[in-house]
Amino acid sequence: MSEWLQQAIARADSIQDGFEDQRATSLALLKDIKWPTRKTEAWKYTPLRAVERSAAIFKEESPELEPVAVEGLEFLELTFVDGQLVSLPEDLPEGLTIEMQESSLFAEIKPERHVFGLVNDVLAADVAVVTVAEGVAIEQLLRINNLLSNGAQGHIRVIVDIKAGASLKVVENAEGQGASLTTAYTEYQIGAEATLEHYRFALQAADNVAIGGCHFKLLESASLNSSIIGFGSDLQRIDTDIIHAGEKADAKLNAIYLLDGKELFDLHANVEHAVPNCTTEENIRGIAGDSSRAVFNGRIHIHRDAQKTLAELNNRNLLMSDKAEINTKPELEIYADDVRCAHGATIAEIDKKALYYLQTRGVSRSQAQLMLSFGFINELIDQMPTAELAEWVRPIIRDRFSQMEVK
Repeated sequence: MSEWLQQAIARADSIQDGFEDQRATSLALLKDIKWPTRKTEAWKYTPLRAVERSAAIFKEESPELEPVAVEGLEFLELTFVDGQLVSLPEDLPEGLTIEMQESSLFAEIKPERHVFGLVNDVLAADVAVVTVAEGVAIEQLLRINNLLSNGAQGHIRVIVDIKAGASLKVVENAEGQGASLTTAYTEYQIGAEATLEHYRFALQAADNVAIGGCHFKLLESASLNSSIIGFGSDLQRIDTDIIHAGEKADAKLNAIYLLDGKELFDLHANVEHAVPNCTTEENIRGIAGDSSRAVFNGRIHIHRDAQKTLAELNNRNLLMSDKAEINTKPELEIYADDVRCAHGATIAEIDKKALYYLQTRGVSRSQAQLMLSFGFINELIDQMPTAELAEWVRPIIRDRFSQMEVK
């Protein structure tokens, strides 16, 4: 067991907040778990040296930090700073509640196999529980902010329960300053005929260590539309789980990752089709430059009783440097015989002939590179349901591309 994990276990005993029973279960599992190594399949290409050498600490007092503004949008803001809940939205719409209370969903949707999910179980001191009442449509976006100051360690947890026939839009926003370390996990239960529009922006600075996950349970005829956009860092790992627990549920996941320097980004996506007549569509696109490394593992598991399943997984990657590395592993595990499933993965280099052609037409090398690279991912940005968020993230991605070079 690593020294970092031993320190996390030792700190867990000091947290008392009403979730002690659930935390005790996770703590027992954590004490028996093996620290992931390169021989651990789920961490084969993602070493944990950045966690082990991190000097980030728990700060007693949180500095005043403000989340980035998004032009054209006003959010219901739920803000954590250095792992501590510092503000709740005022004047909540009728049918929406946010409380610090016990919840039967705590650690129920997130699978026990996630090592750092167990760490989060025992270290997240402030657990926020968001509930949308049956049949209520919340039009305003709820933004969950995870803000970290330089050198801080913080762990946040949010549970979202969307009752039958209700709808909610959630933005998970992470911002880190300096060499911080965070785990951030959210668990969503989407009730019968309910809808969730979900975004996760993991745009921390390069020297952050950020590990987390979003975990979804869909009941009958529930609908999920999720978009994830991430930059790399010293270590950036996101686990997402989608569990089809009710018939006719529909899930869509789009993800984009952009890496430069020596950054690392790891996305693991797991989908469990446990019942018949459900659909899943996953589109994952990544661009890696310089000496960066990307990891994608996408697994769709179709259980024996999940007949009439329709599932598709596509991962496309673009290398901008001969030193960059992308490891991709799409998986289909099928035990039903009446299904329609497909998966695929590609890794290609930027077309240097196209780059040269644009340059001969008077386009600068940097602009030509931007045009070719941005076109590769723009389709997924266009599919974001909230246009204001798409317009906000486009210039951020353009700035990212402007700093990357084809090598």
